[in-house]
Amino acid sequence: MTTAVGDGIAVDVHGLADPDGDPAPLLALDGELLEGVSLPACLEFESWLLVARHRVSATLEARLRQTAVALLASGAASEAVGYAARAVARNPLEEGNHELLVRSLAVAGDRAAALRQIAVGEDLLRRELGHEASAALREAANVGPESAMVTPLSGRAAALSQMEAGRAAIAAGAVDAGLQCLRRAVTEASRAGDGAVQGRALCALGGALVHAVRGRDNEGAVVLEEAIHLAGRAGDRATAVTAHRLLGFVEVQAGRRGTAEAWLAKAVALAETDAELAAILGVRGMNASDGADYPTALAALDESVERAASGGDARQQAWSLSILARAHLLRGERSQATAALDMSLALVQEQRWMAFLPWPQTLRAELELSAGDTDTAADTLERAWTLALQVEDPCWEGMAARGIGRLHAMRGDRAGAERWLGEARRRCSGMPDRYQWVHGYVLDGAATTAIEHGDREWAEALVGSLASLAARCELRELVVRAHLHRYRLGDASALGAARLLASGIDNPALAAML
Repeated sequence: MTTAVGDGIAVDVHGLADPDGDPAPLLALDGELLEGVSLPACLEFESWLLVARHRVSATLEARLRQTAVALLASGAASEAVGYAARAVARNPLEEGNHELLVRSLAVAGDRAAALRQIAVGEDLLRRELGHEASAALREAANVGPESAMVTPLSGRAAALSQMEAGRAAIAAGAVDAGLQCLRRAVTEASRAGDGAVQGRALCALGGALVHAVRGRDNEGAVVLEEAIHLAGRAGDRATAVTAHRLLGFVEVQAGRRGTAEAWLAKAVALAETDAELAAILGVRGMNASDGADYPTALAALDESVERAASGGDARQQAWSLSILARAHLLRGERSQATAALDMSLALVQEQRWMAFLPWPQTLRAELELSAGDTDTAADTLERAWTLALQVEDPCWEGMAARGIGRLHAMRGDRAGAERWLGEARRRCSGMPDRYQWVHGYVLDGAATTAIEHGDREWAEALVGSLASLAARCELRELVVRAHLHRYRLGDASALGAARLLASGIDNPALAAML
């Protein structure tokens, strides 16, 4: 990545990842890593460079977004517009970038420009991706210049009452009513001039937007940044820890590994209790596992489970156990995966946490499929799919549909496999805040099936999408799998590239594939 400085050229790739560095030079960066360099005689270098270009481009996009969100949350919306616009220019097919620009323009007071940007984004997504934009993009223009979130509407007691009512409503599944209560809590605390309560209410609202509503991670990130500012002024350490962790989780799902770790490191520095550290370590383990750093993931997740048990947080324990089980599953360690899943499922049932249940159920089905027990897997997947539809979670829907597609493939039902894997792709990628690892895992499963069925055209399209996504989101193991798919499709050089890219990944199952 280069930027002109006088008559010379300054090159700084590592500076892109510094969250505390001066963001201004980001606006001048253009092009790509080692632009114009090509060594077709060295295919391994070409493979490395392609992945590196995607990774550096994604890092720059993440810094632009992070800067825009921070400026927006601090009241500098006019300055945020430039960074959000550059993020759109870097990746115009990411709906979240358009939403961030629309929100920045609206808060800056330029509603006309915000509406024009909505139209541009809608047309682009419809033309290039073949799907309609989500409601989040259109609604981003509804905020005004008074706040990144809502305009002020009474009293501290009223704010606290609304906050508790909102949390209770969301816990009971009444998400819309809960969000309304939390928004009222924010505005009433603002009117009362109580920054501490306002920060807590913003953190609760941000958490609800991130976890309970699909397609609202961008809005949630702005809210959480506001919460951090207010918590810092009020000396509210606990709220700051939660907000930093939630922002880390948003970045993990989006595949922005560097910014995710930066938020989580700040959360760890502030954390004091077992419960706080358990939650942070769970997200950190998820980030490491997604990026195929399995030793770090296993250590973080084991500690998260222990601290969650010590802190009496059964849901966190169940969550971390499920991510731990996934890591063991990907490494081919079926007995350890089974043990972790048994514990996770028991805790989920004990807590009656039905909104989360489809995730460990689909992982259980993966184990059953790997053991060849298709009848039991079919029953597990049917229950997971039905519940995923009820809770309307596209990640769980995508995982369950992927499992059903692979089940049909194992039974020799080609049409059924293609139909369900297509459904899995549609479900897991339909929201702007999709979990990118699930998206990549679905693409990998579909590519495997297409190759098994000899459908070269379908397979090549899937592998191309997988390779691009995995490189941008630093899904290192899926990058290797994309190259292995290319090797199976007849690209003899792809095996050498896969082995090069797999160096440093501690996964016995992947080593066996190579």
